[in-house]
Amino acid sequence: MSPHEISSHDHCEGHTHAHAHAGHVHAPANFGTAFAIGITLNLGFVILEFAYGIFAHSLALIADAGHNMGDVLGLLVAWSATFLARRAPTDRHTYGLRSSSILAALFNAIFLLITVGAIAWEAIRRFGEPAPVAAHTVIWISAIGICINGATALMFMSGRKHDLNIRAAFLHMAADAGVSLGVVIAGFLIIATGWHWIDPAISLAIAAVIIVGTWGLLRDSVNLALHAVPQGIDVGKVRQYLSGLPHVTEVHDLHVWPMSTTETALTAHLVRDIDNCDCALLEQASKDLHRKFEIQHATLQFETQDHRCHLAPEGRV
Repeated sequence: MSPHEISSHDHCEGHTHAHAHAGHVHAPANFGTAFAIGITLNLGFVILEFAYGIFAHSLALIADAGHNMGDVLGLLVAWSATFLARRAPTDRHTYGLRSSSILAALFNAIFLLITVGAIAWEAIRRFGEPAPVAAHTVIWISAIGICINGATALMFMSGRKHDLNIRAAFLHMAADAGVSLGVVIAGFLIIATGWHWIDPAISLAIAAVIIVGTWGLLRDSVNLALHAVPQGIDVGKVRQYLSGLPHVTEVHDLHVWPMSTTETALTAHLVRDIDNCDCALLEQASKDLHRKFEIQHATLQFETQDHRCHLAPEGRV
């Protein structure tokens, strides 16, 4: 039997599809209601905030409305990606469209950074031409924003650790609640001091908050798009586990990459000092990789010591 034929994928059924059973991969499906409620509440708030921002001559309100509109679009994109990720595999897309969730996260990060640029540009312009602000209106509109954004963030809190899209939704909503709190504070300061320059200053602070919240999202989504090892997975420990399997003398061509924002895949060649297909070992290894490292889609290939693999030694691709 050829060493290349002894794989957990083709002959021994050691390649376990943990997708249907692992709790981590159910996050997008379970948050459909949260997406629907969050989008509806935030869209209504965007309309209210923008209208009163014009009425109150508040750049802070208009800037925050623009940011919230970006969040509405981001939630729509993320929600759409959860549906696309459940599409069945085809001959052209053999993993289905799972990676659409990664593209959605990347889109959200880029779109938010563009929004930041627009906010900052307008804020700098308004420093030279400060306009009177209806501070009382700013305060109560922003107070509504604290409630809406805070409630939306809470709906995504439980899934933020296992899905980049859910984490993005949570961070954006939590940041928006904080930004709205800042606008409330600015309103009180304007009432107390009469300094209308506080409004564009708060706008720049809003831009800074968005940058801080978005930078991590951008970094993580770019890494996932480049098939970097997902955060939380130590490849050294994965290699150590595989090297410790019975009769394994060498591990090479080890690759770990994200299939989506919730699923991780692995492939590896295992050189053994015996020539047999241990189906039970492959099955157990796949289960252990899922349990220990949250790798749901493992494909392991056995090779014998006298076989010269063209992908060995480690480092060749």
